[in-house]
Amino acid sequence: MPDQSAQTQPVLAELRPSPPRRGVGVTVLAVMGGFMVYLAMARPSEQIGWTVFLLGFGLAGLWLAVRMWQSTGQGLRLTRTALIDHNGMVLTRVDQIRAVRRGVFAFKPAGGFTLLLAAPAPRGWAPGLWWRLGRSVGVGGVTHRHEARYMAEVLEEMIRTGRP
Repeated sequence: MPDQSAQTQPVLAELRPSPPRRGVGVTVLAVMGGFMVYLAMARPSEQIGWTVFLLGFGLAGLWLAVRMWQSTGQGLRLTRTALIDHNGMVLTRVDQIRAVRRGVFAFKPAGGFTLLLAAPAPRGWAPGLWWRLGRSVGVGGVTHRHEARYMAEVLEEMIRTGRP
């Protein structure tokens, strides 16, 4: 759901997908999916279950490649009140964020960070860009590392000072 008030505020940090990472991620998923579909069709197994399994996973890989391409076409913006995508959907409000996890051993997307929220949020997922599950929001994947680090530092400062 778009939030007009968050969209009109100044952008404190922006996180965009890295074109090389985006290309590699989508290519790997598409090749894997295409290979599995090819394998299921070119060399069908005597056991129909194995062929259906390969075909199902191959089609899922191709679908995931398309979804990643669509979701990583834009990026994320941080305003004083919310973390939103470029379509205006609010990932989380800043006042709901309790901590930012970005250490080496933190459960986080590649080159990104995880936000711990005060209350559970609805599940959501944009492959290669963000995911939201329970009290956690993972940000990153095919994004620029330095932009993700800057956004995490801005969020940590906002949490530390207690003001947007």
